[in-house]
Parts: sequence; structure tokens; C-alpha cells
Amino acid sequence: MTATLARPVAVAPAHELAGTGHLTRLALRRDRVILPIWIVLLSVVPASSVNTFTQFYPTVADRLALQAGANANPSYALLYGPPFDLTTAGGFIAWRMCGFLALLTGLMVVFTVTRHTRAEEDTGRAELLGSAVVGRYAALTAALLVAGGASVLTGLIQAVTLIGAGLPAAGSVAFGASEALAGLVFTAVAAVAVQLAEYSRTANGIGTAVVGAAFLLRGAGDSTVDARWLSWLSPIGWVQQVRAFAGERWWVLLLPVVFALVVGAIGYWLLPRRDVGVGILPPRPGPATAAPSLRSPLALAWRLHRGPLLGWLIGTAVVGAVFGSIASGIGGLVGSSPQAQQIMERLGGSHALTQAFLAAMAGMFAMVASLYGVQAVLRMRGEETAIRLEPVLATSVGRLRWAGSHLVFAFFGTAALLLSGGVFMGLANGLRTGDVGGSLADTLSGMLVQLPAAWVVVALAVALFGLLPGFSAAAWAVGALALLLSLFGPILDLPQAVLDVSPFQHPPKIPGQEFTATPLAWLVAIALVALVTGLAGWKRRDVG
Repeated sequence: MTATLARPVAVAPAHELAGTGHLTRLALRRDRVILPIWIVLLSVVPASSVNTFTQFYPTVADRLALQAGANANPSYALLYGPPFDLTTAGGFIAWRMCGFLALLTGLMVVFTVTRHTRAEEDTGRAELLGSAVVGRYAALTAALLVAGGASVLTGLIQAVTLIGAGLPAAGSVAFGASEALAGLVFTAVAAVAVQLAEYSRTANGIGTAVVGAAFLLRGAGDSTVDARWLSWLSPIGWVQQVRAFAGERWWVLLLPVVFALVVGAIGYWLLPRRDVGVGILPPRPGPATAAPSLRSPLALAWRLHRGPLLGWLIGTAVVGAVFGSIASGIGGLVGSSPQAQQIMERLGGSHALTQAFLAAMAGMFAMVASLYGVQAVLRMRGEETAIRLEPVLATSVGRLRWAGSHLVFAFFGTAALLLSGGVFMGLANGLRTGDVGGSLADTLSGMLVQLPAAWVVVALAVALFGLLPGFSAAAWAVGALALLLSLFGPILDLPQAVLDVSPFQHPPKIPGQEFTATPLAWLVAIALVALVTGLAGWKRRDVG
């Protein structure tokens, strides 16, 4: 296969970028909904938390206790990073949010670059455009402009809103600049990933794996005294080493700048060394005949879902162990003021602060697990648009049987993630408190009561797939909306009617509250209706 985008001919640099402006406008038009949502959410959260800090820690004594508690427990450094200065609102926000915002920004740019480069090659649109007056580097440049521009705009809004919230200008600029440069770093990583992989799914996997590895590397370095140097190997570690609001170190910003330029140049260097639709790393050829274990749709679905499911299981186990290890000491981190305990209880429970924390974490795990369910459902749409589904349905396999094989992993995989997180969180907390049995019972029951809420999000994704296949990707927005309402709604004191839109607001918060079956029954009923509706639509509509 040969196309203008990939043929290695000597063309003037200006011609190599021909059509970049048009492709940039096309990408902005395609992302006119999802990209602004990313930017707004990543931008406004830091400034919106300024007042929350004063509510949690109203006195100097509370803030000093927070600093002492964070310094004494390395698990906090593993999760949030080094606590440079927690006596000010800016220092606290930088500690709690810098790493996570860099992680989310990295995911945003990886998905954006892949969507406008490798995914276009998967569908054949890149080859069609390459046959016109479009330069070899136009598509990649347009994708990098959109993703990089989103990162810079996010950092700029963060700096402006933090200054508007009354925080020091120097720290606000350092905060926004570090987050923007983190986005540029992972934009460059995505530029290389789309050259290496042959399919968009693999490119996304490479990019997100690098983002996740950067977060874990930073956590390992920050939580281990003898291995602090590991944090300097992570782009997310650079974000926190800028020390926004804690004696800014501006020279650290040079590290992501140099990294982004070098890695981005590698992406451009690799591009002309492959053909359209082909990656630098060739796929491993399979056997000439399929194994007997692949004779059923369920076996094929297991082959497709086992990799992502295993990765999610490992992730929930690790995060569950981290949260469990800090649960018993959460009182020192939250503070002793009535306002702090009231807000924490609104997040997850009504009795002891540790129980409220465990219940809040159970809800958070359910939100994250629901996103895996959405991913598993959308894999069906991916098989459909890649024209791999029609040959399967041309055999004796029926539509509902094929869909059911994937939905087994969407629904029961979500349950497996909750069990994984619950077991490891309960074990870690039980080992610290000396009551493993009681802790396991509390965390597992807290996780399982959240399962119907997660299933509602998954079932709504099925409904979109069956009724509105062209808008299947909107299932991500459904999951993100539920997550954000539940995560930040109570802190921002949103009206209860708005909070109730999220299904995660309705299950009982266990441990800490009495079990009530009524809301769970309603959630199961809603999920069942959405599931049946989606499958009915899938059975009637055209494939593709």
C-alpha cells in the first residue's frame, strides 16, 4: 500500500506540511465537544478547591498537623507526591492535584493524537486524504497542534483562575506552566506511539502505559527515601519538583521542554520510515489455523478482553492496597475541625472517619470500574467499525450471542475490579489495624453495594451502542459526568437534585451506614431496562 503521506520522496519542507491548517480545523471541529469538556474540567478544579482548604484546615494548628501527618506516612507521598508546604492553600492544592492533573492531561493528549492520526489510518481516511494535496507530515502536525494547544490552554486557564482565587501569581504561573509542559511531554510520547503501533488501540495502549509508568515511577521515588532519584526520571515527577507555591524552582521547567522537543523529533523521524496503515513494530503473525479454544464467540471475546482486564485488575489491586494503608491514619490528614469531618462524611459515610474514608473509596472504585465497563462495551463498536464483525455474523453466530459474549466481560469484569480493589484495600487496612477479617468484610460489602450503580453506567453504554451507534463514544461522557458529580459535587456544595443525577449517589455508604435494598433494586431495574433497550436496538439496526 502506498500513499502520499508515507512515500519516501524528496519534497520541499513547505510541501511536507501542505494541508496542515485544514486538518487542524477538521480536528477542532471533530473535537468541538469532547476537548472543551476536558479543558474546562482540568482547568477549574484547582481553583475551586481553594475554599475547601480553608474549610478543612481553618487554623494554623490544623495545617501544621496536616504537614506532620503527611511527612510521617510515606503512603501519602506514594499517592500525592512530596509534601513540600501544606500550610498554604496553594501548597496543598499543588500537592494533592499536580500529579493527578498531569496524569489526566497525559491521557487527554494521548487519546487526541491517536484519534487524529493512527485511528484515521485504521479507517482508511488518511490514505484518501494522502492522495490529495496533503503533505506527509500534515496529519501528525495537526494532531500535535490540537493536543499541544489544549495542554497550553489548560495550563493558562489554571494559572489565571488560581490568581483570580487569590493565590500568589508566581506559584499560579508555575502550577499552570508545569501542567502545560506535562501535556506537551505526553503529546510527544503519543507522536512516537502512533508510529510504532499498527492499530489505534495499540497506540493508545502504548501511550497510556507510558503515562501510567510515569505516575508509578514518581510514586516509587517519592515514597522511598533511598530512591528519590527515581522521581527525576518521571515527567510527572518534574511537575511536582517545580514546587509551585513552595519556593518555585523554574529551572526544572527546562526538563519537559527538552524532553518534548527530542521525543517529538523522533516521532517526525519515524513517520517517513513506514507506510500508511503500517507501524514500525510489525504485528506478530498468528498461527495458520485457530486453536480449538477459539471456536466460540465467548472464547474470542476472552482473547480480546483478557489483556485490558488483567491490566485493570493489577491497577485496582495496587491502588486498593495504597488506600487501605492510609485509611487508619486519615484523621491526621483530614484534620480535626468539624467542617473537615462534615465534608468527609458527605463524601462517604456518617460514622467513624476511617469508615467514611473506606466508603468514599468504595464509591471511587465503582466509578473507575464503570469506565472499564464502558471500554469493554465500546470494544464491540470497534469490532463493528473495523469490519471484523461481519465475517463473524456471516457464520452461525447470532447477534445477541455475539453481544452477550462481550457483555459478560463488561458486567462481570466490573464486578471483578471491585472485588480486587476491596480485597487488597481490606487486607492493607486490616494488617495495619490488626483486624483483617473485619476490615475485609467492611471493604468488600462497601464495594459490592456500589456494583449496581456501576452497572447503570455500563448499561447506558450498551443503550447508546444499540440505539445510537454513531454516538457510542458519548458513553465516556456519561461515565465522566457521573464520576465528576460524585467526586466534586459534595465538596462544591452542589444542590442535591444535581448530585442525584449520578447513580453513585444512591447506594448506601458502607461501612458507616445501614444497608438499604430499595435504592439498589431501583438501580438494577434501570440498568436492566437500559440493557434490554440497547440489545433490542442492536438486534434491529444495520451492522456498521
